[in-house]
Amino acid sequence: MAIPLLDYKPSAPNTRVAGYEVPGDEQPKIYNTENLPSGTGMDEVIWAAYRQIFSEHQILKSNRQVALESQLRDGRITVREFIRGLVLSDSFRRRNFDTNNNYRFAEMCVQRVLGRDVYSEREKIAWSIVIVNEGIRGFIDALLSSDEYLENFGDTIVPYQRRRILPQRAQGETPFNLKTPRYGEYHRSILGFPQTVWQNQVRRFVPQEQKAQAGSPALFLNMARSVNLPSNPGGRVATQTINYMASVPRRDR
Repeated sequence: MAIPLLDYKPSAPNTRVAGYEVPGDEQPKIYNTENLPSGTGMDEVIWAAYRQIFSEHQILKSNRQVALESQLRDGRITVREFIRGLVLSDSFRRRNFDTNNNYRFAEMCVQRVLGRDVYSEREKIAWSIVIVNEGIRGFIDALLSSDEYLENFGDTIVPYQRRRILPQRAQGETPFNLKTPRYGEYHRSILGFPQTVWQNQVRRFVPQEQKAQAGSPALFLNMARSVNLPSNPGGRVATQTINYMASVPRRDR
């Protein structure tokens, strides 16, 4: 029996209400396969998907999924299935899941897939529980099958950051796809991961020239430390109770 998703209350209203901004350069461009122009329209859709999922920092030639691109061009999969393939790819897993903890990975996927920031820490915990119980595939399937995703993007629209102006611009924050998608070595050490657990006894290699030779004081020191001296069975004797005169021989005059 699957554990139900932990309840959390939406606390950020900006992504749940209609916007009143004047169209301009600040508004995100929507890529939809239903009204593609001729020529390079599909190339722009694919580029927008890579930029949204992998971010600006990870748009690399090695991260391309050529088979998925071919299936999308031929109409064998939808944009939603293409997004699913990108998030579940080995490249995305190695560069994002393996280098972050579950909380950070859940937050990042909500931003990239649903196009909004997490509502609270409780939502992070809720999705982290899904990752632990159902794995990455179950977590991504839950995001892509949610009513929120289907209502905003459906099968044909590439996810984008909704209502990007507020609060990000007001607070000086950067868009989601410009944030560093992984912790650096310094922050990973503070958070305590990756953690190394030794299963076997650690063996130290000592070079031959550093080993103690015959006659070295280090050998006698180790031998002295290994000697177990018996304890004093008589206990401690106070000096005040010793009769020194009784042990001195008397001379007869």
